[in-house]
Amino acid sequence: MAGRVVVLGSVNTDLVATTEVLPARGETVAGSGFARRQGGKGANQAVAAARDGAEVVLCGAVGADPFGDEALAALAADGVEVSRAARVGEPTGVALIVVERSGENVIVVVAGANARASGAGFAWRPGDVAAAVLEVPVDAVEEFFVAARAGGATTCLNAAPVVPGAERLLGLCDVVCVNEVELAALGGNVGDAALVATLGPQGVTVVDGDGTLELAAHEVDVVDTVGAGDATCGVLVAGLAAGLSLRDAAVRANAAGAMTVRAAGARTSPHRDELDDFLRGR
Repeated sequence: MAGRVVVLGSVNTDLVATTEVLPARGETVAGSGFARRQGGKGANQAVAAARDGAEVVLCGAVGADPFGDEALAALAADGVEVSRAARVGEPTGVALIVVERSGENVIVVVAGANARASGAGFAWRPGDVAAAVLEVPVDAVEEFFVAARAGGATTCLNAAPVVPGAERLLGLCDVVCVNEVELAALGGNVGDAALVATLGPQGVTVVDGDGTLELAAHEVDVVDTVGAGDATCGVLVAGLAAGLSLRDAAVRANAAGAMTVRAAGARTSPHRDELDDFLRGR
């Protein structure tokens, strides 16, 4: 029986402006478009895992506001269980995103309700995978991972963004999934955890007890890189919950990340049949 993916993470509304070039400090540039979309690293990863066939529970927090209503409805529509998402007095988190023509981006995140996210009291089963991001409090992630391990679950940290105190979580991690910037911020060291490093056009590198595996990037036309890391992490933990080895899960995750950048938005991760077809070369 497959385990569940339980995500402790952020739920945001993304306010996205598109430009020809990213503004330099103090510079104003003309925008060519604007969109409001669903986002948050935790929610994005939960959706990516659910679309890949996992049973997914999101532990998080949203405001008692229209953004919160829309966020929970969108998650439920993608098959994510949201009964563990709290409604709190703070406003739903917001991400302000600027995307240039090349697909590169800059992001400012206002945590809002995410500062109240908690996974306390979850009833764990062996085979579950506990996934967390750092757009929620480090203390909450620490409590979440301690309980998950005690319940026989596998723990996976997406250390994004790297925040003060992140290093104390590494001893509670079975897997750490980070990009180049985040790995550097951790000093290049994830302790005894297995490492899955997402390297953009250089693909994905896995470092585990069997050594190092380098997965080449898939060649695709890049439209928007905002959701690539989240799709990669979400499909990775879906694979682990399904019983795949870390390396086999990483192969699927690498492909999912590539598929995501072909469309605009942070939540463009593929569904399972689409991912399977892509891996078959269809």
